[in-house]
Amino acid sequence: MPNKLNIIIIAVILIVLGVVGSVYVNVLDSDGNEVKVVGWADPDDKALVARGDAIYAEVCGTCHGANLEGQVDWRQKTEDGMLPAPPHDASGHTWHHPDNVLFEITKFGGQKNAPKGFISAMPGFGDVLSDSDIWAALAYIKSRWPEDIRKRHALMSERMKAN
Repeated sequence: MPNKLNIIIIAVILIVLGVVGSVYVNVLDSDGNEVKVVGWADPDDKALVARGDAIYAEVCGTCHGANLEGQVDWRQKTEDGMLPAPPHDASGHTWHHPDNVLFEITKFGGQKNAPKGFISAMPGFGDVLSDSDIWAALAYIKSRWPEDIRKRHALMSERMKAN
């Protein structure tokens, strides 16, 4: 029979692995119901970023640009009243939104978090991308930000998870 200390050490290791291995983020589905989503857009995870690079190139880059530059005149509404796709690099506003909001926008579409009267052209990709694919794409985007913006964004995302 293993001694008590070995059991405690194994239990602590399992708990730490569980905490480090996944982060639960609360998001609301399109009906307003809270959904726990497992994931994290870790820009320091090289494998996740590499996977996200491929996903971004295939799915996101068409509108948001191969270099995250966004569409031309992205701040000017088009004739249909919508804004062109914004950049995801440091010049855009992506980093102004915490991870849970970025996840929701990607999964459910831009209209989900849009202010009243705003019409978003961003479609939802929940039927195309798995949750882990979305986190990978977000990790790739975040990996391209300058370090100071990454730190500010990480602090904001942490504060939002606590609420």
